[in-house]
Amino acid sequence: MNNSHFGTDGIRGTVGEYPITPDFLVKLGWAIGNVLKNSKNNNVLIGKDTRISGYMIESALEAGLSSAGASILLAGPIPTPAVAYLTRALRASIGIVISASHNPYYDNGVKFFSIEGCKISDEIAQSIEHWLNQPIKILASKSLGKARRISDAYGRYIEFCKSSVPHNTNLQDIKIVLDCANGSTYNVAPQIFSELGATVIATSNHPDGVNINNNCGSEYPTVLQKIVLKEKADIGIAFDGDGDRVIMIDHKGEILDGDDLLYIIAKNLLQSKRLTGGVVGTQMTNAGLELALNEMGTHLVRVPVGDSHIIAELIQKNWILGGEPSGHIINLAATTTADGIITALQVLQAMCTNLMSLHEIKQGIQKFPRCVINVPHNGKEINLDNSSILEQIKKSEALLGKNGRTLLRKSGTEPVIRIMVEGDNDQLVKKIGEDLADYIRHVES
Repeated sequence: MNNSHFGTDGIRGTVGEYPITPDFLVKLGWAIGNVLKNSKNNNVLIGKDTRISGYMIESALEAGLSSAGASILLAGPIPTPAVAYLTRALRASIGIVISASHNPYYDNGVKFFSIEGCKISDEIAQSIEHWLNQPIKILASKSLGKARRISDAYGRYIEFCKSSVPHNTNLQDIKIVLDCANGSTYNVAPQIFSELGATVIATSNHPDGVNINNNCGSEYPTVLQKIVLKEKADIGIAFDGDGDRVIMIDHKGEILDGDDLLYIIAKNLLQSKRLTGGVVGTQMTNAGLELALNEMGTHLVRVPVGDSHIIAELIQKNWILGGEPSGHIINLAATTTADGIITALQVLQAMCTNLMSLHEIKQGIQKFPRCVINVPHNGKEINLDNSSILEQIKKSEALLGKNGRTLLRKSGTEPVIRIMVEGDNDQLVKKIGEDLADYIRHVES
């Protein structure tokens, strides 16, 4: 998407710095309203995570949308995938999520869903950009848009999540620890798993506006790991701040990332002959998952990092399942976007169907040792196609051997270079990862 304000997942930045400022956000709301001005349906749904800046951003967007005549539906703090679902269910033209996902509280952003509950098209984004470059003209008072709050947003989403698994799914013998990251799942997730019969211990479910993702959630699985072992729970489930990612912990304290969860869900779908085609992963997907899928008689296709690329490939191939190690899992047979709660429910369904613990059901995948390091670049330009960097990568991959690989990329959500090294030897992988990180730091300076 070649738009000046849009990144890989909407518009994101540090609160108080352009573009996450009140004046820009009012203009953004006005621009969206103008994109819809000739549409019979100018309803815009807004949801947010628990960051304190969400109040400011919501108000600014609401003012801008109203000034252009759009009608606003306010869902309050609710997971990102809930906004995707409600946009579709309530027939809103656009759904807006105020969130910076797994980032710290001082970041925030705005991302968008279409009326189908999918990411908006490049064409809509370009139309928004067009209006951002026009001077604001506020409509006459009688033509201003109205706003109303959706009182049953939580309940609608809870029932939707429960409906994603068979009606006879019963979790009454399962003890679950939920880490809600002090984010948008803090209210709905405990209710969903409790209503399905599980014994639920909720943690990091008391957001105060600044503790979202703070040493909790899917970015810090070792915190949940300790609680699962202490409570002798069957599983732990960790969401990120906006609820579209999930990482799980088995009863032995072993961490399952998105590749593990994707394997479990794919295997269960294959057993019931419900998997259409293959599975879509990304450049970050562990080679061990690819081998495990091949052994089961299906295959993996890789795309660039980001759930939008995964969904586009699934739609293009008419497949249903894809995901990435970060915990973004998409099953288009269940929903239209990555959903941490629905992913966890699918894993639990697989456990119940096979009468296996989480530890047992994951055993078919043997992942290659991997090292992932984030190197901050503070917005400075670093050309990863630099000949010296490419030469360093070539040397690293020669040391790793035939099963080794490296990946260096700029994050689309944070000012960091992400370095991934994978291979047969754990110690060698870690050393090469650290060496590459040191090299990038040196290039930066």
